[in-house]
Amino acid sequence: MGGDGGPVGGTCNSGMENVRMADITQEQNATGNCVQVLLLRSCLWLTSFRDQVLEIIPRNEEQIKNLMELEAEEHLQLDFWKLPTIPGETAHVRVPFVSVQAVKIFLESQDIAYSIMIDDVQVLLDQEDEEMLFNQRRERNGNFNFAAYHTLEEISQAMDNLVAEHPGLVSKVTIGHSFEKRPMNVLKFSTGGDKPAIWLDAGIHAREWVTQATALWTANKIASDYGNDPSITSILDTMDIFLLPVTNPDGYVFSQTKNRMWRKTRSKVSGSRCVGVDPNRNWDAGFGGPGASKSPCSDSYHGPSANSEVEVKSIVDFIKSHGKVKAFITLHSYSQLLMFPYGYKCTKLDDFDELEEVAQKATQSLQKLHGTKYKVGPICSVIYQASGGSIDWAYDSGIKYSFAFELRDTGRYGFLLPANQILPTAEETWLGLKTIMEHVRDHPY
Repeated sequence: MGGDGGPVGGTCNSGMENVRMADITQEQNATGNCVQVLLLRSCLWLTSFRDQVLEIIPRNEEQIKNLMELEAEEHLQLDFWKLPTIPGETAHVRVPFVSVQAVKIFLESQDIAYSIMIDDVQVLLDQEDEEMLFNQRRERNGNFNFAAYHTLEEISQAMDNLVAEHPGLVSKVTIGHSFEKRPMNVLKFSTGGDKPAIWLDAGIHAREWVTQATALWTANKIASDYGNDPSITSILDTMDIFLLPVTNPDGYVFSQTKNRMWRKTRSKVSGSRCVGVDPNRNWDAGFGGPGASKSPCSDSYHGPSANSEVEVKSIVDFIKSHGKVKAFITLHSYSQLLMFPYGYKCTKLDDFDELEEVAQKATQSLQKLHGTKYKVGPICSVIYQASGGSIDWAYDSGIKYSFAFELRDTGRYGFLLPANQILPTAEETWLGLKTIMEHVRDHPY
């Protein structure tokens, strides 16, 4: 979702606090009509002090086009958390403080309706930091708290503890290393033998913290429920489960230490001052097509070639070498969606009816716990056309049951979901995941 794709630091001078005024220019659009484009010459600072998140409601295709032209202006450093795709549906954009007034002037000049969704992003970030520090102090004298956000080191330790507590069921497999040489550790749940498998990953986009937290809770749930819950016991007696809680470890660390809104990997881009690739535009599935950017400074930059990101290639190589992966499920946030292929094209799958039925059943199971409502359908129709995505690659590689969750919420907090929503999010997601896994178990192919 969205993007904060400009350079961090970029061409800024250290300590510079003055920002040049917005240049408002006139450019001709494709139809010859004059459209205002705001070009703000500014630097994106790591602080989000007085940044705002705006909820925007475009009424027609022309207003959507205007918003997309605005989004393309990299100097504005706009971060679309939810892109404008359909007239009447909301879009969400984080606007740096230095751009707020200019963007509001533009929206008003185009008669595009908007409201303030988050008045000061930094307030939420400060609350998040305080909660993490409080939890770290509490965990020194107690057990791991699944209702908190954790550092990569804490997640890794929790994974090791889970393996130690369930040695006959859980093992750790290192499938590769990130660009910055961090291990990509997968938890394998297996009762032995050469079984078909289910793949589950989270955190491919660094800032989507509720996904990593949900994956870790899910790992503990699988291990503790085996032998107690007939459903998960039956699933693991039939299939293995591979779970990668942190798909993008470099980005996750960067999002916790430097820039909370970071989305991409941290690989160096040849010939550019900008860093990183969108790892969910880097798969060999319509690579470089609609919904992915050629610009290294974009948060949807697809990279120089398919599988250029070692994080992506490690998963591809592992799944290909395994040869018996029957389901591929990835956790994202936010928007409360359960989607299946395709994203890179808008053609209907041969397996459309079955995948839609499975997704509907999964979201019905999920909704029963807390009443959380999800939308269901192919990526291309539910959100937008997006090329180079993981579940499209999985499906094209013969993995029929390929699904992408977009977890809580629908925009009140967006990527900054409070930690008190981790457990309800994980609990309801588990019911949806289990419904999918039961179907995969009962429908071998």
